[in-house]
Amino acid sequence: MPEISKDFSGQTVITTFEMTPGTAHDLMDALKEAYEKVIRHQPGFIGAGLHMNDAQTRIANYSQWRRREDFQAMLRTSEMRERNRKIAELCSRFEPVMYEVVDVARPA
Repeated sequence: MPEISKDFSGQTVITTFEMTPGTAHDLMDALKEAYEKVIRHQPGFIGAGLHMNDAQTRIANYSQWRRREDFQAMLRTSEMRERNRKIAELCSRFEPVMYEVVDVARPA
């Protein structure tokens, strides 16, 4: 499971997916399967979380990697290229964006 910390020196990737409520669960199933069968086995993978909004029109995926290059290498594998083509058919758009943790708020 990912842990958000200011001291994290790896790569954080937040990917947002937009879809209709009719395809939301199919997309979530495809993403869970990609993590189970491919992504979690890739070098540099630390952890991830999948979130769906109440309206079932958006999914947010938060993942952590040791290095930016590890995430990019996973995307270039033939299996993920094929899976991403199928994922793209289930949503109107998706966009992975790389971030660095700047700050974290904890309860007082």
